[in-house]
Amino acid sequence: MKNSALILTALFVAISCGGRKASVSAIPATRADVPEFNADSAFSYIKHQTDFGPRVPNTESHKKCAAWLSKKLYELGAECAVQHYSTVTFDKTELDCYNVIGSYNPQSTTRILLCSHWDSRPWADNDPDPANWKKPVDAANDGASGVAVILEIARQMQAKLPEIGVDCIFLDAEDWGPGDDFQGQHLESYWGLGTQYWARNPHKEGYKARYAILLDMVGGKGAKFCREGYSIMYSKPVVDKVWSAAGRLGYGSLFPPVDGGYVTDDHYFINNIARISAIDIVPYLPNCKESSFGPTWHTTHDNIENIDKKVLEAVGKTLLEVIYNEKP
Repeated sequence: MKNSALILTALFVAISCGGRKASVSAIPATRADVPEFNADSAFSYIKHQTDFGPRVPNTESHKKCAAWLSKKLYELGAECAVQHYSTVTFDKTELDCYNVIGSYNPQSTTRILLCSHWDSRPWADNDPDPANWKKPVDAANDGASGVAVILEIARQMQAKLPEIGVDCIFLDAEDWGPGDDFQGQHLESYWGLGTQYWARNPHKEGYKARYAILLDMVGGKGAKFCREGYSIMYSKPVVDKVWSAAGRLGYGSLFPPVDGGYVTDDHYFINNIARISAIDIVPYLPNCKESSFGPTWHTTHDNIENIDKKVLEAVGKTLLEVIYNEKP
């Protein structure tokens, strides 16, 4: 990720596995029967990812995890697809990448999109110990947590489909962007490479969604999810919908009605390239001395020991509340 601009084949199972302004209705007084989110299950999905090791593009761990993600979505009843492509980073490294997509209610023309990046940052360049700056990040929170929440939602959708279509997309090559020591010009396009590819080459021709929700770092201890700047700029009705749902469920302290910074994240490209209204659920901790994203961001401490199941639960239950009250 991403600077917080604070003004800011054998491995694979062979599976054929809107406009900007969102149409967003309020959650009705008579609520749908919403499935329960299981935080222990979500936590196990984080562990499964981190057990591969850092999922840095061009590594064996990365390929194995991509295969597992596609297999898992298939097991969870999704119509699956894998986008295999190459992209070039800011430092001219060519990456072998995979966007993994699972669709529920594929016949529905009313769709929402849930997404998270799944790759790991190649360098722990925000680590307090300079000896760790060239080590890859385990990425339990910054990547795996968002994937895990979506996988648990997918598990619930397998048992009980919502009324609308839902697409789950695990986006690659989000986190190979320049650090603070980069001597060149810091451009938004250096981040979210997998999203930029998908936005220009959607998995289905003419793909549209009512709106998209991006999850990034949604399991860290002490997380608070303020209303991110670009989300408000492009998709305020969706922000209002999600934060309102969180408040009704008793999670107002984790989703305070407070504006945060502007974050160059995957949703930025979904809004600007795919032209789908998109928001970001991402932590904002302005008083954290290590980073406004939290103390483990881009460090070797971003491991499973620093994941909070209660945070996973709050995010997961909020999203299920939104999904199952969405009408065609």
